[in-house]
Amino acid sequence: MARDVSDSTPIGSKAELIAWIAAGEKPVSSFRIGTEHEKFPFYRSDLAPVPYEGRAGAGGIRALLEGMQQRLGWEPIVDAGHIIGLAGPDGGGAISLEPGGQFELSGAPLATLHETEAELLAHLADVKAVAAPHDIGFAGLGASPLWTRTETPVMPKGRYKIMANYMPKVGTMGLDMMFRTCTVQVNLDFASETDMVRKLRVSLALQPLSTALFASSPFLERKLNGFQSMRSEIWRDTDKARSGMLAFAFDEGMSYEGYVDWALDVPMYFVKRGDTYHDVAGASFRDLLAGRLPQLPGEKATMSDWANHLSTLFPEVRLKRFLEMRGCDAGPADMLAAMPAFWVGLLYDTTSLDAAWDLVKGWNAEERQALRDAVPAQGLAAAIGGRKLAEIAAEVVELSRAGLARRAFKNGAGQDETRFLAPLQGILECGQNLAQVLEARYRDAWQGKVEPVMTEMAL
Repeated sequence: MARDVSDSTPIGSKAELIAWIAAGEKPVSSFRIGTEHEKFPFYRSDLAPVPYEGRAGAGGIRALLEGMQQRLGWEPIVDAGHIIGLAGPDGGGAISLEPGGQFELSGAPLATLHETEAELLAHLADVKAVAAPHDIGFAGLGASPLWTRTETPVMPKGRYKIMANYMPKVGTMGLDMMFRTCTVQVNLDFASETDMVRKLRVSLALQPLSTALFASSPFLERKLNGFQSMRSEIWRDTDKARSGMLAFAFDEGMSYEGYVDWALDVPMYFVKRGDTYHDVAGASFRDLLAGRLPQLPGEKATMSDWANHLSTLFPEVRLKRFLEMRGCDAGPADMLAAMPAFWVGLLYDTTSLDAAWDLVKGWNAEERQALRDAVPAQGLAAAIGGRKLAEIAAEVVELSRAGLARRAFKNGAGQDETRFLAPLQGILECGQNLAQVLEARYRDAWQGKVEPVMTEMAL
């Protein structure tokens, strides 16, 4: 979760909220790729989770952040005296913590997938170098495979305490989402309102397909959990008011205003003033906008309140000043590179985007939701419109490949960006996603034990 925004500009109307999102429009030549990924830190000696302050003989999350600060020279982000993240220079990325200590890189906005890969590999090299003296490794998985919620550490970040208090009131699995899941996401640009709507619709419809391709979370608490993406299943009962498939996005006349109207009706978590998070969980942003929020009488909304509120909405695709693809489990490095490639090939090439829309435009809201509900357990065996998802995935990956080929961005070795889709093509050829491969390893080579997944999936 990225750093909270600080902008005290007062908001006078809903039109200003719409304009804030519209300000994200960019010419195609300025489109960028911003990739975020999370990973589970663990002590290599006994596979235990890593608390903030560490344990006897080994540093913890604080030590990792301080080591990364020293290594990179990035600005520390501090919450109530605790370092809880790092900000890169000139908006060039950030490192942050999820509630259970999941270590996140929010990458810089980059022009090509080759640059994204270089950023990823440099980050992994840095964190491994900093973590090695503390006996810490990192696992790339969608859900924590070993630890109970009680065993999972809690990070000292103000907004997370507010969220943890609120989550059990609105769903049964919100705390699991916070403390026991990891994702990989990509942020992509739009040129206009029409372009945003087309990309939002295509990416929402295909988000379950990407979930199936990238599923990597078949384990929980040292046993099989019955799902290929436990992370995705957890989201089904986290907080229905702020998550899901956004059926309204397919309504005629969908616009920036349509998303703003939805966002205004999603309850807030907090209002931040200075360094203080004020718990207003369940309150209405409309009341803050009107200056009649019961918890903060007379306080009126600022642009930072709006930006921070948008960051607490969790649909399958999120709109801010860019579109954020949110459906995928974290995984190994090649899958972390494949995820942005998959979406860039589909959404940044007009021909592929149009073909993807032709593929999904006949699906109705009930079919899209049924697919979303089926995928966590069934993966690529799920079906929509009488077709198996594996068959559709082959078409969609080919659309992405063609889009990347047309982009024609080559690295120093003359390779274009299609090379990043190789892991997905491998999945389609063998008929098994990573979750299914891990389950097979559990039943065979691991002899019914889950623990080996931590070292085999170490980044």
